[in-house]
Amino acid sequence: MQDPLPEPCLFGYWRSSAAYRVRIALNLKRITARQVSVQLQLGEQTSDEHRARNPAGLVPVWRDADGFTLAQSLAIIDYLDEIYPNPPLLPNEPRQKAICREIAYTIACDIHPLGNLRVLEKLAADYGAGAGARAAWNRHWIGTGFCAIEARLAAIAGRHAAGDQITLADICLVPQVYNARRAGLDLAPYPRIAAADAAARALSAFAQAAPEAAATGAETFASPGGLPK
Repeated sequence: MQDPLPEPCLFGYWRSSAAYRVRIALNLKRITARQVSVQLQLGEQTSDEHRARNPAGLVPVWRDADGFTLAQSLAIIDYLDEIYPNPPLLPNEPRQKAICREIAYTIACDIHPLGNLRVLEKLAADYGAGAGARAAWNRHWIGTGFCAIEARLAAIAGRHAAGDQITLADICLVPQVYNARRAGLDLAPYPRIAAADAAARALSAFAQAAPEAAATGAETFASPGGLPK
């Protein structure tokens, strides 16, 4: 496979919620980057080629035009927020900023890892968990995290997750709600989460980053084995 041209690139997968977060941030900041698809269902994330970008074998990976690479969605978003400061993705006030990070970390550190593809594959391979059991596992852990987030959001006034401005909290929340719906989680117990999700998804930066939009817009490359990349 020919390596992409020397321009900013986001290596991701259309349905990866971590890559979804970065796509939202790119749209909010109007940053143009080449979207390069890494086919998780085909195991391309574990290839030598991709591990050269990210030894962890995960997506997303950001690459600057000069070849600098960075993994982990929150690290990428923080980096982009530093070098492209407008619009800012965190409030200036220290307590509000900390609350945004609390919500983001609850999703990225507590909820998301337990529903990651490699965890679900391990449940199936080593413990015989079928599709129904894996979906139930996802619903349980998403619901556990959402209970904590809902309690936090219920104490915050505003249209969006952490007030009247879009922040890192919304960037993390919307992809996780997408995952919740895929897993069949009833969102009725989480009205504040559902409202913040709906308000954010009405914005073009979120709509254009949605998995269905990414699935049709991502670039594809032919891998050495002839599988779509």
